[in-house]
Amino acid sequence: MVLVRRLVELGRATRADSGVKTRQPLSRALIAAQGYQELPAELLAQIAEELNVTALGSLSEVGGSLVDTTAKANFRALGKRFGKGVQEVAKAVAAADAAALATALRTTGSATVELDGSPVELSPDEVIITETPREGWAVANESGATVALDLHITPELRLAGLARDAIRQVQEARKNSGLDVADRIALRYLAADAETGEALAAHAALIADEVLATDFAAGEADWAGATAFADEALGLTFWLRKV
Repeated sequence: MVLVRRLVELGRATRADSGVKTRQPLSRALIAAQGYQELPAELLAQIAEELNVTALGSLSEVGGSLVDTTAKANFRALGKRFGKGVQEVAKAVAAADAAALATALRTTGSATVELDGSPVELSPDEVIITETPREGWAVANESGATVALDLHITPELRLAGLARDAIRQVQEARKNSGLDVADRIALRYLAADAETGEALAAHAALIADEVLATDFAAGEADWAGATAFADEALGLTFWLRKV
């Protein structure tokens, strides 16, 4: 669970830095971390749900094509071990293959550099790995763990994101209407935006289930005294009532 929390936090930070909102589903997250391959299926499913991705995979699937990697010494951590010799260790880190160092730190929890012909073992806290993502990806790395999010949003993922936005708006309207969390509702909607209309039609069953709508359809409500709720960004107007 410690590893799961760590990966979820990294993934959320990655998403925040990318500017892609949390409700927008993404196709996949690629992960590299010591112990990741041993996580049981239920914990992997939890990570995918928390990060709002369709699938999880290993960063090794894309090899070195995903990021440009650099490595440098963490002088504060290394100074405790090597004292005045820290500069020589730093030079050895700078001369090493950064991608290989990153891989070793993630998979085994340590990496080795050559210092005066002798191997020196380093921990994840002693090396600062920087991974700059290629176009279409967002990547976060911390203490040997990496989470990469595929930011390519397909039309299907775009519609799923709009559906989730609509769910949030309806849930907020339920709350503002004073409905109990268990109350069933009837809902009507008009979508001025064609893409939003397509999203609501494609994900009608999911939306109805999430907002507890036993009656969900396109069209303006003909209910007496019905109150309209609107979201200009979505181009969506809807009406709801308790049933």
